[in-house]
Parts: sequence; structure tokens; C-alpha cells
Amino acid sequence: MAAARKAFLRNGYGQTSMSAIAADLGGSKTTLWSYFRNKQDLFAAVVDDQVERYGEALRLELPEDADLAETLTALGISVLTTILRPQIIALHRVVVGEAGRFPELGRMLWDRGAERGQQRTEAWLRLQMNKGRLRAVDARVAAAHFLGLCQSGGFYRHLLGAAPRPDQAGIEAEVQLAVQTFLTAYRPDPA
Repeated sequence: MAAARKAFLRNGYGQTSMSAIAADLGGSKTTLWSYFRNKQDLFAAVVDDQVERYGEALRLELPEDADLAETLTALGISVLTTILRPQIIALHRVVVGEAGRFPELGRMLWDRGAERGQQRTEAWLRLQMNKGRLRAVDARVAAAHFLGLCQSGGFYRHLLGAAPRPDQAGIEAEVQLAVQTFLTAYRPDPA
């Protein structure tokens, strides 16, 4: 996994071959192919490894009756901390850089990582809507709005190489603003 990850991040998906990875390992292509049918399966395994290793946001407890602002803040900080890790930024850059030639990579990264977080956020927001703590709207859209608000500032600029990685104080400030904006839009109207 480590050798494949390094090769993909160093050379991109298109310029990485199973033969080169096998050569880096000092083994044979046959051995590598006994574990992975093709390069796409190997890349999927690298994505799964990265999500498992760095996916703290997918393991964060989201208590059913906790304070909305506190829970959303913890979730937002966890999401940003996760996706701002150098390894995850590098993976995003590879996928975006190769998306025109290999669109399946984007779907793979979405399905194996971001979609899981989106679904988890959606389920928690739907629960809060059912309890009357948030306006009853499309929970999937609400989850996309919240996660989008969290990612629209420092993460996006850093992903593009237009700014350094935000520090912890910057992450917290961005998430606080995202939570305030989200709750302003999604809290129920006062009776």
C-alpha cells in the first residue's frame, strides 16, 4: 500500500504502472496481480487505506440530543482536520488532476470517502429535523450545504495551492462561521 500510494502521489495515476510499483517493491508483477486485478483496484485499495487511516470524521460520535451548535462545530472541525491532512490533499490533487482522463477516479474517491461522510451527516441532520430541532427540508441538501460551508474557505484555497494549510485557529474560526450560517438558515422559524 505504501509503495503504491507513493507512486500514485508522485507520478499521478496515468503515469504509474503496476510494473513500476512491483519494481519498487523488488517483487514481480505476477505477485502484485495476485492481490489486485488491475491498477484501478490497487488505487481503490490506496483510497480505502487513506480513508480508514485518516477518516476521523467518519468515527466522530454524533449524539442524538446534544447541543446542535456544539455537535456541528465538532463535526466541522473533524471534517476539515481530516481533509486538510497532507495525504488527503495530495490524494485529492491526484484525482482532480487525472479526472479528465480517468473520471472513474473521482467517483471512486467520492463513493469511498466523501459520500460516506455526507450520508452520516445527512442521517444526523434528518434525525434533528424529525425532532423539530431543524427545519424539515431535504436532509441530503442540508448536509451538502453544511459540508460545503465548512470547505469553502481555507480548504479550497489550500487544495488549489493558493494558500498555506490553515492552522487550528483558522479551522475553528471557519467552522464557527459555517455553523452560525447553517443554523441561521436551518433552525425552525419561531412559533
